[in-house]
Formats: sequence, structure tokens, C-alpha cells
Amino acid sequence: MLEKLWYRESVYVFIGSLTLLCAVQGAASNAAELTCPKIVNGQTQVIPEFKDPDLWIRHDLWVETEFDSDGDGRLDRMHVDVTRPRQTDSHHIKVPVIYESSPYFGGTGSTGREYFWDVRHELGAVPPQRKSIPPITTRGVRPVISKSHVSQWVPHGYAVVHSSSPGTGLSQGCPTIGRDNESLAPKAVIDWLNGRATGYTSPDGNERVVAYWATGKVGMTGTSHPGTLALAAATTGVDGLEVIIPIAPNTSPYHYYRSNGLVRHPFGYLGEDIDYMYEYVNSGNLETRATCDCEVRDKEMAEGIDRVTGDYNAFWADRDYLLDLGPLKAAVLMAHGFNDWNVVPEHSNRIYQALRAKGVPTQVYYHQGGHGGEPPAEMMNRWFACYLYGIENGVEDGPHAWIVRENDDQSKPTAYEDYPNPAAEPVVMHLVAGAPRQGQLTPVTPSAQGTETLVDNFSFSGASLAQAEWTNHRLLYVTPKLTEAVHVSGTPTVTVQLASSKPAVNLSVWLVSLPWTEGRRAKITDNVITRGWADPQNHASLTESEPLIPGRFYEMTFELQPDDQVIPKGQQIGLMIFSSDRDFTLWPTPGTELTVDLDATSLALPVVGGVEAIAKAFTK
Repeated sequence: MLEKLWYRESVYVFIGSLTLLCAVQGAASNAAELTCPKIVNGQTQVIPEFKDPDLWIRHDLWVETEFDSDGDGRLDRMHVDVTRPRQTDSHHIKVPVIYESSPYFGGTGSTGREYFWDVRHELGAVPPQRKSIPPITTRGVRPVISKSHVSQWVPHGYAVVHSSSPGTGLSQGCPTIGRDNESLAPKAVIDWLNGRATGYTSPDGNERVVAYWATGKVGMTGTSHPGTLALAAATTGVDGLEVIIPIAPNTSPYHYYRSNGLVRHPFGYLGEDIDYMYEYVNSGNLETRATCDCEVRDKEMAEGIDRVTGDYNAFWADRDYLLDLGPLKAAVLMAHGFNDWNVVPEHSNRIYQALRAKGVPTQVYYHQGGHGGEPPAEMMNRWFACYLYGIENGVEDGPHAWIVRENDDQSKPTAYEDYPNPAAEPVVMHLVAGAPRQGQLTPVTPSAQGTETLVDNFSFSGASLAQAEWTNHRLLYVTPKLTEAVHVSGTPTVTVQLASSKPAVNLSVWLVSLPWTEGRRAKITDNVITRGWADPQNHASLTESEPLIPGRFYEMTFELQPDDQVIPKGQQIGLMIFSSDRDFTLWPTPGTELTVDLDATSLALPVVGGVEAIAKAFTK
């Protein structure tokens, strides 16, 4: 009878009087002794009684939030699914929760390029209107909206919870891609798990659901957008959210769709912008989609995204989680790939550095791969065991950075005191003329070098420009062949003094390893150390662009993407300056000339060992 009454509020009092916490060894009731959790070497182990998925309890519900994002006069409810060990009923034990929230559980829209913005237009011009994605057909009604994490964590003594974010799947409200409602939605679920919010058996009914089986301690994780929502929930400071492990999270849509004032796109999604992402996840109730489209997409987004100037404004600031970290108190293990050109690595780094300064328990796991890539299972296990079960396994102590070295297995990161490597120091590198061939990149200040000019042409990829022996479509400056490996760790910064032949021009900078050898780690990006993009019109301000006066020189300093890479002996480090980046920027008509003052242009390269390491690596 108890199993059939799992959802009734009246059962809560009855069960509460019998419940034993799973974190107490030997918790058992009218059955064989049950040990939960099982801990070996600071990690939870599989509990044999929890292994059989046929004995798991699965159910869904709707949790009421504190907002009404679709304006229908009722507080929005989020669709939630629960998978938990049957012993939460049969033995009356409580367990902590592993929780993932996502906008993808209800299905997603078309990825056809015809629905992206057309990148083939002039800089500063109003772009042609984008074609909208056809309405999404929500995936069928089902108790379990996702099976991710279930097989991994339920046998270890956790319940696993999923929820669809606002306006997606069977959740009510509007998707907003980063507004406060998308932070408050998972907060409401965590409040429900702690008895502070109300759950219901239906989206519109009054029959209540109580999480009598939950200890109240919650850990969140997820990759990409779900990782973003883990961070979003943590920024609310909600009690009970003890730890988050965001993997490649998008921590600011501005940094995803713009770079230093420049309209930029994630790799592989040329022409995507935040309004497309809104449509891509808008799988919620058909009756409210028209309202959401009108208020969110056609008003707020249409007025805020500004694809003409690319300036940072209030629209983007409202979606910047770096500005919301004040209440955050959950422990944080960040994870990212240094070759992630979808959600570039600055997303995690900017949050990690802020949390370190704030004093939040935090560590970072970086690998050399692309988008995604969670920390090793043992590492995640230790973090959840520590913060959700209170196991004193020393996870808070020791190194703050775990970095997978080149060619190593992603499950075997190398420990470092911190990121960037504390032994890294910026080495200022100067330019020696050489266009249209290669110039030199040197730590020694050269004699006056004057200017060199390149011609913009989006027809050539960055990879082809880096490999070209002779071209006027880029400027390339390289070091001597390294006689010792050079360990780059941190965020390189470039200062470029330039003049444009037109009032607007793209500026792209790559740091590359030459000669170009695709087989070095069997990826085309192996030779790309890092990249960066900027709009020279924003040389003085990120919030106010200024049309360039043709022929006048402007100085702009900006960061490339953070990296930690060992450049092997025999390679050369090259700084490539060009204009339109075929895979990332808009494509204006070729022909704009960009002239660089070499004497006022430099690269600050963070090198482990600093100037001495560079000098040693350049010794013949």
C-alpha cells in the first residue's frame, strides 16, 4: 500500500516517523541489514540491493516556482522526474540527490542552416531577417524525461532527479536563455526536495507530492546547457545545493555569441544567435508559445541582441552569470576542454577565477579535447561523496587544478597547484616584419619595423592561412624552432595598433604551432594553440562602438582564449593576425585593408618559467 501512496502528502508524517538517514551505516528496517552508503577510499561503492533497475521507483511531478514567465496569471510549474532506490520506501531511508536540469528533454528544433542568420553581409549594416524554425513537436508524455546519470548514481545510494527548464518539454513558462526564471526554476526543485516548495501530481491539479525520501542535500551536474543551469541554480544561493559539477557551461551568452564587441558564432554553427537558441529549445505548451514568442523573441531579444554593433548592453548583462555570483556558496568543480570552440574555455575560466577570489571551495578539470568531457568518474564520485554524504575524503584539500596533458587519457589528469600554473609569467613578444611571408616573433625589442598590411578575404580558412607560404590575407610572425618544449599556461593577451581602409573591420588573432602537422594528435585543431577575436570599433569601450576613421591608427588590447599546452621541441610558435575568420565571424565583401603598426603591436604570452624558459627554448 505504501508504494501506491508515494505521492500523498498525508503519508509524509507517517514515513517521517520511521525514516532513517541513508548516510548512517547499517540503516535497516524489517528486512536484512542494509549498509548505505558503502565507502571505500573516500568513494561511494555500488550497493548490491540498489543495482536492479526493476526495483527502482520512478515517478514524475510538477514543482511550483515563484515566477510567472508566460504571463498567464499562474505561477509556472516545472516538470520533474525522480528515480530512486525502492529501499527509500521499503527501508524508509533518505538519500541525497544528483540533479540535472535541461532545456533539451522535450525535444529540439531544426539545425538547418536556413534558420541561422546570413553571415554574408557588410559590417555595420542591418542584416537580412532570419527565417524562424518550425514549431517543435514535444516528445510524448512519459514519467522519466531522461535516463542520464541514473545507472551511474542510483546503485551508489543516490536518487536521480531531472527537470525540464521553463518553456521546454512539459514545464510551463517561457524559455529566456539566461534570465532569472531559468535560475529560479531549478532553485524551486531544490526547495521542493527540502520541503520548502510544493510539488503536484499534475501541471494544473492540487494533489501534492512530498520528497520524504530526500535528505535535502543536492548535487547538480550536466554538460553544456545543463551545466549552465547547474551554475544558474547555484547563483541563487539556495540552501541544500551543496555541490555543482558544470561541464563546458555557457556562463554568458554574450561570450558565446560575441567577442570583444565583434559578432561571432560558435564553431560549427555559423550564423547562430540567441534568438535561434530560443526557438531551438522552445518545446513547451503550444498554447503559451505565441505569448513567449511575442514577449521574449520578438520584443526583448529583437531589441537587445544588436547584430549591427555587437556591443555589450543590458540585455546581455542580464544573462551574465559572472555578475550573479554573490549568493553562490555551493562547492564547484568546473570542467572544460581547451579545444572547445563551441563553448570556448573562457566560460569556465572566468567563473573559476571569480570563485577562487570569493573563497568558494572550487577546483578545475581541463582536458585537451573539444566540447564536453566530464571529469573522471572517480573524481566526481569523491566530490559527491564529500559534499552530499559528508565523507571526509580530503577532496577540499590538495591541488586546485587537474589538467590532462597532451596524448594522455582524459581519465588521468595531472595535478597542479592552480590554474594558471603559478610558475607562469607573461613574456612580451615583439614582431619583426616579413609579410607576405613569415615575420619573426621575438622577446627582444627589435629596431623600428614600420607597418604591414593584409587584405580581408573570408574565402580562406584560418588553417589555410596559417599554412600558406606566401599570402597577403594574413600577417604571420613565428619564433625560431624550439630547442626545448615551452609550457603555455594562462590567458595570452594581444595589443594591436591598426588602421582600416573602412569604418568597420573584423579582427582575428590565432596563436599556432608550426609546422602544421595534422597527425600530431590526429586533430585539425592540434596546431591551434588558441584564438581570439575583436571589433576595433570597441577599442575604447565594450558598450559603445565607434566607427573607425579610415587610415587612422587605433590601439586595442584583448585576451585570447585561455590555454594550458606544452608546445613540443622542434615546433615554432606563430602569431597570426588576419581579418574575417571564415568559421567564426561575419563575411563582409573581401578587399578591406588592415594595416598593423608592428612597433606598437605585441603578444603577452604566459609561459611556465617566464623569460628564462623562453630564452632557453630559443637557444641554438
